[in-house]
Amino acid sequence: MASTSNWTSKAPISYPLSSSSIKDLSFSSKAISFRNRPKNSASRTSSKIHCALNSPSVLHFPNPAIPNEETSLKSSPQKWNLLQKAAASVLDVAESALVSIERQHRLPKTADPRVQLSGNFAPVPEQPVRHALPVTGTIPKCVSGVYLRNGANPLFKPVSGHHLFDGDGMVHAVTLDNGGSASYACRFTETQRLGQERELGRPIFPKAIGELHGHSGIARLMLLYGRTLCGLLDHKQGIGVANAGLVYFNNHLLAMSEDDLPYHVRITDSGDLKTVGRYDFDDQLKSTMIAHPKVDPESKELFALSYNVLQKPYLKYFRVFPDGKKSQDVEIPLTVPTMMHDFAITKNFVVIPDQQVVFKFQNMITGGSPVIYDSEKISRFGILSKNASNANDIIWVETPDTFCFHLWNAWEEPESEEVVVIGSRMTPADSVFNECEENLQSVLSEIRLNLKTGKSTCRPILSDSEQVNLEAGMVNRNLLGRKSRYAYLAIAEPWPKVSGFAKVDLFTGDVTKHIYGNNRYGGEPFFLPRVANSESEDDGYILVFVHDENTWKSELQIVNAMTLQVEASVKLPSRVPYGFHGTFVEAKDLINQE
Repeated sequence: MASTSNWTSKAPISYPLSSSSIKDLSFSSKAISFRNRPKNSASRTSSKIHCALNSPSVLHFPNPAIPNEETSLKSSPQKWNLLQKAAASVLDVAESALVSIERQHRLPKTADPRVQLSGNFAPVPEQPVRHALPVTGTIPKCVSGVYLRNGANPLFKPVSGHHLFDGDGMVHAVTLDNGGSASYACRFTETQRLGQERELGRPIFPKAIGELHGHSGIARLMLLYGRTLCGLLDHKQGIGVANAGLVYFNNHLLAMSEDDLPYHVRITDSGDLKTVGRYDFDDQLKSTMIAHPKVDPESKELFALSYNVLQKPYLKYFRVFPDGKKSQDVEIPLTVPTMMHDFAITKNFVVIPDQQVVFKFQNMITGGSPVIYDSEKISRFGILSKNASNANDIIWVETPDTFCFHLWNAWEEPESEEVVVIGSRMTPADSVFNECEENLQSVLSEIRLNLKTGKSTCRPILSDSEQVNLEAGMVNRNLLGRKSRYAYLAIAEPWPKVSGFAKVDLFTGDVTKHIYGNNRYGGEPFFLPRVANSESEDDGYILVFVHDENTWKSELQIVNAMTLQVEASVKLPSRVPYGFHGTFVEAKDLINQE
């Protein structure tokens, strides 16, 4: 059993940062600089969103568990020969020199671990199953199964830059039965990356967002390849963190991040979690899979994308049938590798965003970021038949100045020959990755794509007086790809915290809010239908983790989606950090779990 005690850093990280302000956090050296993108005033509004990144820093890191014989890897230092040990020493000295240079310069807040891991963004240790948790109120009988939520939770203290998205994947699970009892556990997803770093006792793979910038990013890639060539590391089995999405498909629970294959995680009979390993759909998937696959509520097929940032084809589309058989890949023609975190489906189509945040690794040579906003590119959506065997018939519709990190739903309106896409338009588009002077905004929008004229329209769904940042959420999953009235979305204010969630009428723009209270913040609201065929679309419950920063306690709230009243809350035995996306596995589906 892994240790559940915390390793606490009593001394501050030795970056020369001012304790009074985080506003002046740009690099002064071209060699490791982030470049601010010019403002695009045409796509801005006057409202201001205040940032909450000045929470007190609580840098606690879990104690790495000692690997057992089953998890021991060939890259173990005990198995290195003399030449490998000598090479390891030389490369370690080179890395120490690099870190010394990096620490002479200030980090931007998008890569500063004291910012990215402040407050309840800080990691926690694993928690074995705790049963018979205190419950306030009554858990509805239909809420029977396991609620799971993924998140980033670094095992080791960062030695240099760190972005929230760089952390190791940890899944939090609350098991609920119709008798009203609840249990909780949280476990790391045992990725190949995590296993090798645990074996070596420190972080050693470069962090994709926090470290791979400018000349120092190139140096870190050279260190990675040097260690690989010497047999000190093995990157052939993937170096992803599996910290973003979760999906239950074909009796498998999958944890995902778009930089690797999914990882198969099993829910044990006791409510604990156990990583089975990387999952390639029985040797059918040969490339990465994004963190937001879609399961069609009628056909039960899984639809997904895979993108490559280094070589063509930059993007591929595929589907997996309910029996687990995968289709052939469909290559989607793109001229440059594009950041693609999400997409959408309708009854007959997949909706593929090709937006303005792109990968340009050549920028690292001149000291820049490889993830940039390309102001010369025009955003567009591709509409492709779900059954397509190639991309010859894809229809591209331009949507200028549109960047949606997430898409909540899409559907067809045959009478107007349009596809309607519901998403949150984020500006500045690259502000999640790069330091920007502008305040981030995430505006819930209706985007109409006319398949006949090739034109598009876009409008905000909320009125100006109701406008708030809405980011992370969902619609009733029984209506995924079909016309839906309601969306349940996190109120991401003060950014990046979540002060509540909004139930939005997508037709009228009416919004009802559930606010967690003073110094209480949560995450993505998950909508669970009460029954599959209810006449009311909003007949169900919202499940969401909420953390109280006054008491430092966390709970699972179960909220009636029709009235937005709390039906029950489960008091959790340990803190649940703010995280990413979740799912719910019903008790009846666990019977056939593999």
